[in-house]
Amino acid sequence: MQSSRPDLAASYGVLPADQGAGLVPWPGVETRLTAARNYWIATVGADARPHSTPIWGVWLHGSLYFGTDPNSKKAANMAANPYVVVHLESGDDVVVLHCRMATESDTDIIRTVFATYRTKYSMPDDFEFEPVLVASPDTAFAWDERGFPGSATRFVDFPRPS
Repeated sequence: MQSSRPDLAASYGVLPADQGAGLVPWPGVETRLTAARNYWIATVGADARPHSTPIWGVWLHGSLYFGTDPNSKKAANMAANPYVVVHLESGDDVVVLHCRMATESDTDIIRTVFATYRTKYSMPDDFEFEPVLVASPDTAFAWDERGFPGSATRFVDFPRPS
């Protein structure tokens, strides 16, 4: 994965692409993603109308795993368009992921997702959901308000899940 400056409007004062001092390190972003209780997911349906909603999920293996009712608006939108945006709640310690959705089928990963989910959200030992969805980032953005615009960072070239 590579990090660089995002291409934002000049009025934001983001440093030129060749000035990398102050970039947010990816391990810190993953710490935020792992620790987050809530994630916001934005989808767009076949009718081109956006939909945004908070979800619970777990960050594992470089992706966000979660579930949703197959009859929900977000499930219908993801069936029509597998690209979503996921972001954390904070507007001060920002993490935004541009992701491609898929359904997880690896039983070992699913077992790990359920075990992690149960611990994170204090769910009963038999708690499971279906399907298990996975949002894998293509691009990510992160910054902290105290260091903005010097901390504005774009991440690309994520390894594709196997």
